Amino acid sequence: MIADKSFGSRLFDLLNIAFLSLLSLITLLPFIYIIAASLAAPEEVLTKRFMLFPSKFDFSAYQYILSTNTILKSLWVSISLTAFGTLFNLILTSLMAYPLARRDFGKRRIILLLVVFSMIFNGGMIPTFLVVKSVGLIDSYMSLILPTAISAFYLIVLKNFFQQLPDGLEESAKIDGCNDLQIFYRIVLPLSKPALATIGLFYAVDHWNSYFNAILYINDTAKWPVQVLLRQIVIMSQGGIGDSTQFADNFTMPPPVTIKMAVIVVSMIPILCVYPFLQKYFTKGIFLGSVKG
Repeated sequence: MIADKSFGSRLFDLLNIAFLSLLSLITLLPFIYIIAASLAAPEEVLTKRFMLFPSKFDFSAYQYILSTNTILKSLWVSISLTAFGTLFNLILTSLMAYPLARRDFGKRRIILLLVVFSMIFNGGMIPTFLVVKSVGLIDSYMSLILPTAISAFYLIVLKNFFQQLPDGLEESAKIDGCNDLQIFYRIVLPLSKPALATIGLFYAVDHWNSYFNAILYINDTAKWPVQVLLRQIVIMSQGGIGDSTQFADNFTMPPPVTIKMAVIVVSMIPILCVYPFLQKYFTKGIFLGSVKG
């Protein structure tokens, strides 16, 4: 029978819970402020420096940014890039990680050395831009996917995860007549769902938050993802995202800060909807992939 906890142990647990609760609250405060500022009345936003709950709700900022299809089109571009880019990343990363996890692969050490070398040294922004331009990918969505097709760090994590899978499974599959591709597709991938979900979420967040590559490679404003549009709004205040002529004469134009907050809230919604479904794979996937078997 386990003895009751001592007073010191209970006090430590209480202080630990209080500290973590306070830390969680501090982390949530910026999100709460952004949502509150986007829903507050213009006069309240202009007079108060900080708020957690608006005294009067006003949806004029959301009405304004949704009066045109600019924000919705940028959201669709970001969602499409994130979905296709993440799938593309996972396919290439897993196809490269699996042979590197095989100890019978002769040149694995040399390739791993090159992978690690790429984590420390890279060509830089200008050479990468010249390569993208020379292959004709300027103003193409592939310019946002191909240069970051495989992350060296995620590749090593997934390789370490594959190495922990029992060798007996592959040997049994070979006895049953499976080739390497069938083993990879029917055995390795189904057993690697936690690691794939975790790395896929990391790839998805990287795609969703990426804006610098789009600034470099996408000149057509109609192809901008939502993060680039958000940057323009932050720099240029309203940035022409809405059309005030569609509203009645008594429509009060929301202040620029409210418009910025509303666009931030709208841009956060898709990734926040996906995160809870993959959160359960986080701890399991990362710890299994970070320990070499």
